[in-house]
Amino acid sequence: MGDELRITLKKSAIGRNKYFGKVLCGLGLRRLNQTVTRRDCPEIRGMINKISHMVVVEE
Repeated sequence: MGDELRITLKKSAIGRNKYFGKVLCGLGLRRLNQTVTRRDCPEIRGMINKISHMVVVEE
């Protein structure tokens, strides 16, 4: 389980650039406080870095 990340959406994409909404959709996040589990890989880390101000990540 050490190679997985729990990502929780804490801030809405409403009123932000559409790019952020697309990144959230790519991660599978659709609602506030929704949590998804994704594998820890460079692609996912890059997506998280783009929206780090909107999500909380637990390893």
